Amino acid sequence: MTRRDSLDLREYLEHIQQALERIDRYLREIDYVGFLANEEKQDTVLRHLEVIGEAAGNVRRHFPEFSEQYPDFPLRQAYETRNVLAHGYFKVDLAVVWKTVDRDLPHLEAQIREVLDALARPPLG
Repeated sequence: MTRRDSLDLREYLEHIQQALERIDRYLREIDYVGFLANEEKQDTVLRHLEVIGEAAGNVRRHFPEFSEQYPDFPLRQAYETRNVLAHGYFKVDLAVVWKTVDRDLPHLEAQIREVLDALARPPLG
């Protein structure tokens, strides 16, 4: 990767990180029942899951070596989630969305931090 590619990759990853932070902030004071009752929270979370998926798709498309370097990073799953949300319209299963937010996003957030930290370090040699 060249320095320029690294900056572009970092931008996509930062988009994912920002969307994760927003989801966390929007849901901090709400539980599952509250989420189901609040269409604004639902729409906001769905939008940011789409942002995560779109950025993940761009990383896969423009930086295929990223998946080789970080095989456990769920780029494909994030992009597939984006497609379901973007094309599912009003057929989105909010229970699945909540489980994704509750179970998967904290792990993704830790992965993003780790990768961004690694990209910030100067290369060895």
